[in-house]
Amino acid sequence: MSRELVNEICAAQPGAEWSDPWGGGHDCWKVGGKIFAMVGTVGTHLSVKTDSIEMATLLIETGVAERARYLHRSWVALPLDAAPDEIAHRIRHSYRLVRAGLTRKAQAALPPL
Repeated sequence: MSRELVNEICAAQPGAEWSDPWGGGHDCWKVGGKIFAMVGTVGTHLSVKTDSIEMATLLIETGVAERARYLHRSWVALPLDAAPDEIAHRIRHSYRLVRAGLTRKAQAALPPL
């Protein structure tokens, strides 16, 4: 999957916003000001949130993902050449997790799912 396709999937999530908070060419996707997906400047991996450290460990141990550098242990880095349906699923899941963690007020300000 290409970086452009990842960006299309992320942009399709209700209320998603793109930024490059550190400069240098990051694709950082946020909902309600919180990151749900990110591709670094090198652009070989997509970092997404999982629902737990245990799930992240399982994905890493089964070879689906790697540990996402610089992020909490519940985040994983999927290679961009992974199966497109797996990447799309992980982006949508990460988005829903992050959105659900927002305050009620922040959630109410977003477009409906």
